[in-house]
Amino acid sequence: MQEIEVRARFGETDALGHINNTSYFVYLEEARIRFFESLGYSMQLEEWKFILASTKCDFVSQGYFDQHLTVKTYVSRIGTKSFQLEHDIVCSQTKQLIAKGNAIVVFYDFNNQKSEVLPELLKEGLKSYFLPV
Repeated sequence: MQEIEVRARFGETDALGHINNTSYFVYLEEARIRFFESLGYSMQLEEWKFILASTKCDFVSQGYFDQHLTVKTYVSRIGTKSFQLEHDIVCSQTKQLIAKGNAIVVFYDFNNQKSEVLPELLKEGLKSYFLPV
């Protein structure tokens, strides 16, 4: 499981003082980018190989301005051309679950505009983060 830390900024909150629902997707995106980097993939656009097919987030508890959060990322499914990531967002101090998200990521050839079979090296990297749900 990979973990990153984020801190809720004032601009990510709403009029009720909670972290706005759209902000969680920014946290999930940051976790995915760091995850791809951990697998050795370049962040250069001309080398980018992933496209997001689906993403969702369930809001479990309230998050607030200046709260320190840990985003835990792991793989729940490895397919032929895609894989599924799971994310748990927890309060770094109390370990309380704040939100759960997931994403279906497709290995993609942007030049030819079509999906590709996951390379074996990528599959091996994904397996090291695999936790069945």
